[in-house]
Amino acid sequence: MKKNTDQSSGSFSDNQGKVLVNLARKTIAEKLGVKAKDVTIPDEPEFTSKRGTFVTLKINHELRGCIGNLGPDEKVVDGIKRNAINAAFNDYRFNPLTRDELARVDIEVSILTEARPLPHSGGNDLLTKLKPGVDGVIIRQGSSGATFLPQVWEQLPKTQEFLEHLCMKAGLPRDAWKSPDLKVSTYQVQYFEENKD
Repeated sequence: MKKNTDQSSGSFSDNQGKVLVNLARKTIAEKLGVKAKDVTIPDEPEFTSKRGTFVTLKINHELRGCIGNLGPDEKVVDGIKRNAINAAFNDYRFNPLTRDELARVDIEVSILTEARPLPHSGGNDLLTKLKPGVDGVIIRQGSSGATFLPQVWEQLPKTQEFLEHLCMKAGLPRDAWKSPDLKVSTYQVQYFEENKD
């Protein structure tokens, strides 16, 4: 199923999203030595376009791994394969995915727009400029940084709470979002959830 916070052109269709989700599952399965359905990548420009991508794994609606790249520095298909492996086996918050878990995991892929700086004069200004449910948010301060995909608004719908958790993820004080020195960028996504038959 496709969900969209990206209103730009260059969108992926439901069928293209399904291919990417199946590609992520096949990549993980092969790494575990499990047979998976073949995935044919259509000869369509979307798959070779360069976009940021994320792969998110969940079991029983609980996060089980999430890794991605923000910049458009590799082809979508290559990013999905690399991030699928990293989300399954290299997310430091979790043990590597097991064969047993593979059957229970739900896979989601996100295709990102290019991030754009969001100028702001401090906390109150930032609260008014962010679009809950639409914006993915990147924060940076000094050597610290972190991002939340737009999907995170579903768990943290209040802007202040969203920003506090994002600051903590970056290793910053929870109120660092109030500082005008905080660098903020936003992006949007198309994301596709697995529909298990």
